[in-house]
Amino acid sequence: MTRRPPARRRPARRPSRRRQQQETQLVGLLLAAAAAIWLVATVVNWLLAHWWLLLAAAVLAVLGGIGWWQQRAQREQFERIQARALRYGLTQLDALSHGQFEYAIRDLMRRDGCTDALQVGGQGDLGADVKATDPQGRRWVLQCKHRRHGEQGAAVGTPELQVLNGTGRPVHKADVVVMVTNGRITQPGRAFARQQRLHLIDRQLLGSWAAGSKPLWELLPALPPPRKPSQLS
Repeated sequence: MTRRPPARRRPARRPSRRRQQQETQLVGLLLAAAAAIWLVATVVNWLLAHWWLLLAAAVLAVLGGIGWWQQRAQREQFERIQARALRYGLTQLDALSHGQFEYAIRDLMRRDGCTDALQVGGQGDLGADVKATDPQGRRWVLQCKHRRHGEQGAAVGTPELQVLNGTGRPVHKADVVVMVTNGRITQPGRAFARQQRLHLIDRQLLGSWAAGSKPLWELLPALPPPRKPSQLS
């Protein structure tokens, strides 16, 4: 009877490289976690031993917060005082650029109590250069036409007012739609404004308003009735 040769034993499989990497990562995470726990425990123990430093830091933080709040309140009060005292002469307004003129109109609206007044003029403004809400809750949209040469510059006419009329109420949802210029407004433009309930501020009226005699809503006739005061007023 023929004997079969004994079967060879297969060598033991070595752990795969992927498994070795996983085990290495696990060991690293455990070491990192242990180090983090040790660090936290060390810091906590140090803080407990030096509790007075925490108290001092808390006191300094409170004092710093109070100081910051007082400075902010004083700055806001100073800005309000400055705004109430804001005055412009016509020669000052004439010397402005068009963009500066828009900001000046915004500041005059803020002076009068429109705390949310914003300059929004620019490309794609759809006829609105300044938006504001007055203390009676009415929404204002103002278009600004600055003339470097004042009354000697080109007069604002019907075409500009037609653009404003087409967007002031339908697009911007304004209660009061205003054209303001440091120059002149043509007679046909004035007639169109009366028909469409647009309000005009020409050079003469602008001079009175900018000098701070009265708020704008006391200088313009036939304004819509007040709304309820809004959160922005």
